[in-house]
Amino acid sequence: MPDIVHVNYAQTGKSSSTNAMGMREMQEKAYQARDAQYLLLKAPPASGKSRALMFIALDKLVHQGIKKVIVAVPEKSIGGSFGPTNLKDYGFYANWEPNDAYNLCTPGMDGSKSKVQAFVNFLNNGEKILICTHATLRFAFEEVEATLFNDTLLAVDEFHHVSADSDSRLGELLRAIMTHSNAHVVAMTGSYFRGDSVPVLLPLDEAKFSKITYNYYEQLNGYTFLKSLGIGYHFYQGRYTSAILEILDTDKKTILHIPNVNSGESTKDKHREVDTILDAIGDIVKVDEETGIILLKRQTDGRILKVADLVNDNPRDREKVVAYLRNIRTVDDLDLIIALGMAKEGFDWPFCEHALTVGYRGSLTEIIQIIGRCTRDSNNKNHAQFTNLIAQPDAADDQVKLSVNNMLKAITASLLMEQVLAPSFTFKTKISDEDKAEAGEIKIRGFKTPTSKRVKDIIESDLNDLKATILQDNTMLKAMPGNVDPEVINKVLIPKIIKVKYPDLSEEEIEEVRQYVVVDSVIKNSVFREDGDRRFIRMASQFVNIDDLHIDLIDQVNPFQRAFEILSKDVTTKVLKVIQEVIEATRISMDFEEAKILWPKINEFRRAFDREPNLHSTDPLERRMAECLIYLKEEKRKRGNG
Repeated sequence: MPDIVHVNYAQTGKSSSTNAMGMREMQEKAYQARDAQYLLLKAPPASGKSRALMFIALDKLVHQGIKKVIVAVPEKSIGGSFGPTNLKDYGFYANWEPNDAYNLCTPGMDGSKSKVQAFVNFLNNGEKILICTHATLRFAFEEVEATLFNDTLLAVDEFHHVSADSDSRLGELLRAIMTHSNAHVVAMTGSYFRGDSVPVLLPLDEAKFSKITYNYYEQLNGYTFLKSLGIGYHFYQGRYTSAILEILDTDKKTILHIPNVNSGESTKDKHREVDTILDAIGDIVKVDEETGIILLKRQTDGRILKVADLVNDNPRDREKVVAYLRNIRTVDDLDLIIALGMAKEGFDWPFCEHALTVGYRGSLTEIIQIIGRCTRDSNNKNHAQFTNLIAQPDAADDQVKLSVNNMLKAITASLLMEQVLAPSFTFKTKISDEDKAEAGEIKIRGFKTPTSKRVKDIIESDLNDLKATILQDNTMLKAMPGNVDPEVINKVLIPKIIKVKYPDLSEEEIEEVRQYVVVDSVIKNSVFREDGDRRFIRMASQFVNIDDLHIDLIDQVNPFQRAFEILSKDVTTKVLKVIQEVIEATRISMDFEEAKILWPKINEFRRAFDREPNLHSTDPLERRMAECLIYLKEEKRKRGNG
């Protein structure tokens, strides 16, 4: 099926060019905040966060009185990103020169006595830089007092692994260090969607951090080679291994993530799945003894493909493969990676063109990390693709409700990605016809401009997090396919979610946030068209002059329906009926706020068709209006009976 999301970029080269100190655009932006004691850097995969940390850490060591730097990464393979780096040749005043003896991202258990002892020794000797895993940091912290981190910079890579949950040892460790030492903290993440579960930081802790955000559009628009990114879905019936070659193009450099063994898509035998995929592609010629790479002769033309199997549990075999992956230098060094839990974050294969993922992924953080594997800029590609292979709902299947819910959640995840990957605008109130928008601005009549600092902070720093919460809300999932009136979504459901997420906001502030979220979502999901010097935007099946936008018009648009319209054209009528039936069976309940919005629409319907809405109509909105009439009559009866 066609992409649900397709974004084109300008190839400006801005995000990959460097300044006089050898810093790329994002790194320069982060370096300007180098004096902050607590710094949170949110930037996409491939933007250069590891090198940004080197610049900041060296400045703290040389100029800010910091005596030691600890870099903690989630898994050993990522430690290579922080190896010795020549920065002087590119204009910086110092090189990043960690001692190999204190790079603890080496083979062996993260909690081994030798690694923990090396960590403790580091805190008590004259060494400057230590690199370890999150796990080693946790084990070592149990052996020392938090005060030993005085005058130390703790840099936590892939910071979304931290959690405010009381069961998160890394979260507790971080809070203890912030409370009981003068340590500096740099937190880095390519995905900071707190909508996934519990907050990464408690609000009081997060308020201490200076935030540097470099968005995905800035990064991808500033590339030299990559021109476009597509996000799409492919549905199958039966076993995914029999459908894999319909979507796996072995001419494209691909990372294939097979499903979690606990998911419905899994056959429960991950090794057999890998063997089946390899057999479908071709015949194994040999497995290289030194590197662990599989040489596979493709059936169609006899070409030899190089395949990395990261599903293999054997530690020795996996270490060989990981070591090979760290040293890939040319486009011909590898063709395909098959992975399960690995190769999602902090992993650099710039030549990757396609991230193919089997099965629904419940975490937005995981999805964005997987997509990030194929969005590196490289001269071998001008397009990057993410495809999710998902089981098609079947009415005869006992798990049909789960299948439909997974499909809806997967599609809404792509909608959030579209919001993240599309260009950003600034929205302002339009006062009069002479009030013209500047570049990057859109002016809207009736739009409430944010008045408080709290609302401005939410819009500047938390908008994507808020959208993640909205898109993952169970009530919203049932409403988004178009069976609930858009005004109900925008004026009733969304403000309820905002109120729960930000209970400290006043009604006026909730309305300001609501309007910004709705406007931003609608604009980013819309199609633009130019006619001379005028610009038009598609709103509710018609093109509207962008200078004539009014908040009332925008509130009549379902921000998230377009993806479901694409879906309805590309799945069979039978599958679409199954989806609709499952949604109907879990229908959201009616309340007075929704009825108040629907009542004038019911009257319009009566005038237009000279009848009441039909409860058995094929149009979901007409059915909803009929349900509203039943609800209102029942409410009237209840009130009549006292």
